[in-house]
Amino acid sequence: MAEKPKAPPKRLNRTVGVAEALIGALDPAFRKRGFASRDIITHWAAMAPAPYDKVTLPDKLTWPRGERSADGATLYLRCAPSAALALSHEGNRVAAAVNRYFGYVLVKEVRISAEPFAAPMPKKPDAGRQADPTTRAKVSAAVDAVEDEGVREALRQLGHQLMSGAKGRR
Repeated sequence: MAEKPKAPPKRLNRTVGVAEALIGALDPAFRKRGFASRDIITHWAAMAPAPYDKVTLPDKLTWPRGERSADGATLYLRCAPSAALALSHEGNRVAAAVNRYFGYVLVKEVRISAEPFAAPMPKKPDAGRQADPTTRAKVSAAVDAVEDEGVREALRQLGHQLMSGAKGRR
């Protein structure tokens, strides 16, 4: 039987972002680590209970040998050394949060991975954009009527950021 030649990739005839262009590129790597989809990686901050959403990252998901049972899998988490002891005691809480997010029993137990934890880099504020004096005056005049000093200052800072950022986007 002759093999069919592979069809060329479908052209989108439009510009696409990097995320859209690489949407399926990481799927084989995720499958190798036991993840059926990238949901548990991309939505970890939403599903993990605090403080584990910031000090842990999913590493791999291992299923028991043989058929995938209803018992669930073992989720290995990369963990910051300062939270490892607490995670070892509260693994059931993390497993329950993951199962609640998916709506079925996916994780039976949580273990700490031997892989080192690398915390995500915090986003630095963009210090390059500063509001010009006329914009600052407009924002200050708009928020001067607010009585609460804390709210007035927060609105002033928000106004400066919005006005200085709007010029770059238009």
